[in-house]
Amino acid sequence: MGSDKHVSLAGIMGFPVTPFDHNDTVDEKAFEANLQFLLTNGLDSVFVCAGSGEFQSLAINEYERLVTVGVAVVAGKVPVFAGTGGNLKESVDRAQLVERLGADGLLLLPPYLIIPEQEGLYHYYRTIAQSTKLPVIIYQRDNAIFTLSTLDKLAALPNVIGFKDGLGNFELNIEFVQSIGTRLQWMNGMPLAELTMPAYKALGFHSYSSAISNYIPQVSRAYYESLLAGDEQRMQAIYREVILPIHRIRQLRKGYAVSLIKAGMNIVGLPVGLQVRSPLVQVEKEHYKQLELIIKKSIDLLAATNNV
Repeated sequence: MGSDKHVSLAGIMGFPVTPFDHNDTVDEKAFEANLQFLLTNGLDSVFVCAGSGEFQSLAINEYERLVTVGVAVVAGKVPVFAGTGGNLKESVDRAQLVERLGADGLLLLPPYLIIPEQEGLYHYYRTIAQSTKLPVIIYQRDNAIFTLSTLDKLAALPNVIGFKDGLGNFELNIEFVQSIGTRLQWMNGMPLAELTMPAYKALGFHSYSSAISNYIPQVSRAYYESLLAGDEQRMQAIYREVILPIHRIRQLRKGYAVSLIKAGMNIVGLPVGLQVRSPLVQVEKEHYKQLELIIKKSIDLLAATNNV
């Protein structure tokens, strides 16, 4: 895709997990099943080796295999992006590797540990972006918080096509969208993004990352279609019965943003297992049972609302 600024990032973005077996080895077959499930259920793009994929825990050979499998399985049906970030030299190496492997773009995660000045933040993201011809998406979260001036300079780079927000500062987002406009595509990357998407849509954000699409994609799709159609009654039912209850479980333990996804996938029969790499922890049995009930209720809810 080169540096095409017109690559579309609209819709629901899928973030597959990285499955590990009991020997802590990447399970490529389970990863393929995760990807096929996302494709079958109509996700608009796929982001491998990112936050849900435990990017921070992957060795370079594991990373290379996962990107290779992702590109092969998706086979051009939707864009495939890969995550890179952390150590600058390693980020550049991985960006160039992703380009060689034939992926469609990159999601640039924050630098490791340091809380940088804006000048340092700009040079960090510019260095990675300029190391490749692939389209790149800037990810704001944690220690990577931008001013308008910094983001405006990054938006001027020919292959920077999008901005994903995981911070949730709406005053800042309004300033970004109103000032930069269509020079970037705007993506909601908040935890359990369905929770905040109505507010983001009002600002001009047209896509979001959906963790629950890994196990109940039909709910995310029904939610998004209801949002676009202005079906407040159906949206409220999905909030009440599914999104808010899952959100409450996610808040119970740090790291559930990833491990709860694997629990949900295990519940619906996808073969990814429950293993996560340290420092993440597995979902506790009681929380697993609570999620199981929510998933069952979500299926019943969609059946009922589809018949209305």
